Amino acid sequence: MAHDPKNLGDLIRRDQDLGKIAVIDLGGEETPREISYAALDAAANGVARALLARGFARGERVAILSANRSEYLAAYYGIMRAGLVAVPVNFKFPRATIAFILKDSGARLVFCDSARRDDCPPDLPVVCFGRHGAESFEGFLDPGPFAAVVPHDAEPAMFLYTSGSTGVPKGVVLSHQSHLWVVKARSKGLDLSGHRFLIAAPLYHMNALALAKLACAAHATMVLLPQFTAAAYIEAIGRFKATWLTAVPPMMAMMLREHELLARTDLSSVKLIRMGSAPVSASLMEGIRKLLPHAVITNAYGTTEGGPVVFGPHPDGLKQPDTSVGYPHPEVAVRLVDGDDRDAAEGALEMRSPAIMNGYHNRPDLPPPITPDGFYRTGDVFRRDHDGFYTFVGRTDDMFVSGGENIFPGDVERMLERHPDVAQAAVVPVDDEIKGQKPVAFVIPRAGRHPDAEEIKRFALANAPAYQHPRFVWFVDKLPLASTNKIDRGALHSDAEARLAKSRG
Repeated sequence: MAHDPKNLGDLIRRDQDLGKIAVIDLGGEETPREISYAALDAAANGVARALLARGFARGERVAILSANRSEYLAAYYGIMRAGLVAVPVNFKFPRATIAFILKDSGARLVFCDSARRDDCPPDLPVVCFGRHGAESFEGFLDPGPFAAVVPHDAEPAMFLYTSGSTGVPKGVVLSHQSHLWVVKARSKGLDLSGHRFLIAAPLYHMNALALAKLACAAHATMVLLPQFTAAAYIEAIGRFKATWLTAVPPMMAMMLREHELLARTDLSSVKLIRMGSAPVSASLMEGIRKLLPHAVITNAYGTTEGGPVVFGPHPDGLKQPDTSVGYPHPEVAVRLVDGDDRDAAEGALEMRSPAIMNGYHNRPDLPPPITPDGFYRTGDVFRRDHDGFYTFVGRTDDMFVSGGENIFPGDVERMLERHPDVAQAAVVPVDDEIKGQKPVAFVIPRAGRHPDAEEIKRFALANAPAYQHPRFVWFVDKLPLASTNKIDRGALHSDAEARLAKSRG
């Protein structure tokens, strides 16, 4: 990266052709829209100027609650240029959780799209993308030049909220320097300006945001989908000649099922596929290779707290095994810890890099998972082979990944137990060829109550993100206990798989 920005919102290359298309926007009210770098830059400056004109002070938080669209990026960059902190919010959360995040972060204003307008609390000012009138984004902008604020060392640029086993989402505080390093590490020595990056993952996720920033810094073009559907994804590749795909494995699995559409779509533009957020099976990798034989496929790993740059290619050029996430990046220190052994061949991954978070916002009850020597404890178990390649094994706790979304059984159990007819619930994952894994629930009804499975599912869909709802609900009189007197999740998992096998048989 020839230019050297200090502010994470200031990645656009003004020494390059600003007439180049930055975003092909497939969201919004009219599609597609083509937004040049000049227009994106001007909108980001307009956001920064408007926020400061409204009296926002450095370090104050501004939230974004919207599906993917170009205005999302303009707001995100503009907030940070002004020295404020951007808070992208997961719009799939229930309204009460969204309200919690906005309050917890201390957000003073919300940028949203029309579909999410009613999810904004009444006590916060709102700027609405695509809307006309008093709350319109266009009306909010204060056009003109703006010099991005130069951040202090470790000054927060954004809070990204993650689900957690503690019940409420945690705000991960990330500095300007941490994710500027991510951009530089990913683009070092490479000319990526000719790429067309297809972004379909939501921009409240770190990997979509990181890809958007990489595209801007590279002066490339991004094709922005409002949300993922397999058909829209395939059509966008063919129509807009996408060259770089970033996807969670379930997205690719769903894509592979669209046989007719794939057969009539030209996918030859795809040069690179970066997989992440969930383990990749060997069979899925084989299917992608058959579909896109000329594309380079990399299986990546990252966390919100530790950043998306952890592993990469082997320094000796060795071929990466299909299910491996690669060899440690040269600027990242990693170790596998198994009890007192800090150099285990299999154990919990600890990592240290410039991308590690400052800590959790407003959570004195949660000591940051950082060791005294500066390593982030990921809670993920990995295995290292004789060539130094790392492969993801599983979580140290009970968390599982469904369609790229982290699910903590305790979160779902507490939600189900709020149902008036539920005495106790236990949630375990079962295998699913599309989602990787999906949640199922064992429920002990309250005495004298007779809930039905569909009613419990409806309750879950109304009170949690859709991906958390149990796909099957079984009523039982008791739950098996392990020797520790905790619920024996292994026994429940076996029971669930047996029930599903019987129903298929």
